[in-house]
Amino acid sequence: MDSWLVVLFFTLLGASLGSFLNVVAGRSVAGTSWWGGSRSKCPRCGAVLCWRDLVPVLSWVLLRGRCRYCGGRIAFRYAGAEICGAAMGGLLAWRWGLSVSLLLSLAAAFGLFLNALTDLEEGYVFDIFPLVMGICGVVLRLLPGGGSLLDGFLGAAAGFAVIALIILLSRGGMGWGDATLTAGTGVLLGWKFTLLTLYLGFMAGGVFSLALLAAGKLGRKDAVPLVPFLALGGVLTLLFGPWILSLANIDPGLPWR
Repeated sequence: MDSWLVVLFFTLLGASLGSFLNVVAGRSVAGTSWWGGSRSKCPRCGAVLCWRDLVPVLSWVLLRGRCRYCGGRIAFRYAGAEICGAAMGGLLAWRWGLSVSLLLSLAAAFGLFLNALTDLEEGYVFDIFPLVMGICGVVLRLLPGGGSLLDGFLGAAAGFAVIALIILLSRGGMGWGDATLTAGTGVLLGWKFTLLTLYLGFMAGGVFSLALLAAGKLGRKDAVPLVPFLALGGVLTLLFGPWILSLANIDPGLPWR
């Protein structure tokens, strides 16, 4: 299959996943069901949305960010999640092609994305989502080219240990949900990519926080959600990790060669 068709397919798939995970995050925070026959509704008027209202990005643009039925404004977060999903799907397909590496990278990136959405909305990581990420990591690593299970378990241990140490040193300044998330992510990424994800995520969060402090938009004691920056660090690692590690003469190992 031509590479551009692969990228196009996963771009469209990523947009759909972004839309779906945004619903999962919102309903999980609200404590309502996101599976089964539950239909999407306008958050303002409660009208059940049809397929024309749910085409990722396109529906939001054509409707000019408003509900077809009541004219109420639809928050950009819906289109934003779809755009982010499209970008992740397309870029990861471009980077890894049709491979087990692509499946692992998609599971890691979209798993982190889902948890970033719940962290932004509620400041909470639901333990079930990192658990699913870990299970996916074990299954995918059993496939040819998926790397070793040992690397996945070492990634889980490394991710959990780093965050657990921060929690203990900060005396609860960070939640244990962040530790379970890095453990689940570690199974997918392995220990080298997990540590690089943490490093890039902490750096991105630090730069962002310093910028807000300098602009007077953030106080010294204000909390900043960590998971969105871990998600950014994870995506950067999945795109550029092998190159970054090569600068230090480190072999990323399977499946990231």
